[in-house]
Amino acid sequence: MTAASSAPRTARVLTGYRPEDGFMAVELNPPPAEYVWHDEHAEQEEQRYGPGVGYHQWLAVDARDGAVWFGDIDWRASREDLSSQLPGPPRRALGDGTIPAPGIMVQLLGHLTHDERRGCSWRFFTAEELHALALRILPAVQRLVDSVHRIGPEDELEWSAEAATAWDDIEQAATHTEAPSGELLWPAPRTTPTPSWRLEVGTFLSMNPDLCDPSWGLATDAELDAYADYRPENGYGGVPGRMCRVTDQEIEDGFTFYGHRAALYAYRAEACGDRTPTDARVWLETTEAGRGTWEAAKPLGATLADVSDCVLGALAERFQNAAHEEGLVLTGLNAYMHRLRAEERSAVDQQLVFEAEEVERLENMLKDFRAARNRTVTRILAWSDGRSDGEIARLASMPDAHVSDWRARLTDEQMAATSVF
Repeated sequence: MTAASSAPRTARVLTGYRPEDGFMAVELNPPPAEYVWHDEHAEQEEQRYGPGVGYHQWLAVDARDGAVWFGDIDWRASREDLSSQLPGPPRRALGDGTIPAPGIMVQLLGHLTHDERRGCSWRFFTAEELHALALRILPAVQRLVDSVHRIGPEDELEWSAEAATAWDDIEQAATHTEAPSGELLWPAPRTTPTPSWRLEVGTFLSMNPDLCDPSWGLATDAELDAYADYRPENGYGGVPGRMCRVTDQEIEDGFTFYGHRAALYAYRAEACGDRTPTDARVWLETTEAGRGTWEAAKPLGATLADVSDCVLGALAERFQNAAHEEGLVLTGLNAYMHRLRAEERSAVDQQLVFEAEEVERLENMLKDFRAARNRTVTRILAWSDGRSDGEIARLASMPDAHVSDWRARLTDEQMAATSVF
């Protein structure tokens, strides 16, 4: 069990943001009233609003454990600096997939209201009002924390259909109005049923088992994540979109799918049974049991470059059986083995390239030396100093007959030249 999974997951307002703590962690600095105005008759767009209307207060929610707190931004800062002043991204800036670590999201609060009598008006909330709002959203936050998908040993977060609906309730609860008297009004908290157009990918897989790919059962985390991240130019993305593209199927428009990675990880977990999915490379290269299995199975007098597909498959089966004895299932094993063999064969290819280059270099060198030797033999034969063909042949490291033939050709050429004159 990881530290993340053992931590309490109870929706609560953080210490320092409660009246019993004296709001010691709260520092709210709304703009003065003279900087907050709207002039609908101004000719220039930038002159229609005062510099303080860009001010925002916010609620932050930690989807990992349910912590809630609040704060504000510096109204003097540039709008481009908004994200750097927030503890996490606004929900509306995120998609419906993975929630970025560390899982903190922000609900920006609206401050503008409008009615026919008073026109535009801005209301900035006190610490007490923000604390009361934080308490109002705690049930929805608890629903979010309880229903969000948690993936892998690090409990990575991914939206579920119910968690997304819970956030809609948070957003609705944080949208204020004002009574004609100026009294602050908040909508009644709600617990909205998950709408039918929000579908869990896991449910889609259970309804369409024939579309599932059995290879998911032995896929690595990276392979499952890549499959879930399918993004076509049009139509559904993610797992359902990719499944239907492969099988040339179509899904009716109007749905939003949630839990892509969670569904694939759950499929693999079910396929692995009571064994733990473990990356083959990590186990074989970094664990004592894996390294021992590798050394014991290494082909005698050969490398992976020299083994056939059949032998490679037998090695993979041996590794998988050894991992099963450890309570593990090796993921990505076949791809890992083929990659290792491909790397070794690539090294052999490079060795052949080097050897070919060396042969070419030496053959060119030999060609130059042979030509030089021939010139030297010709020169010595021209001396006619009485040495036999055998003596010259031994000096040149060549057969006697070659020297004899050479001498005969030279004699013929000399006679031919003499007859011309």
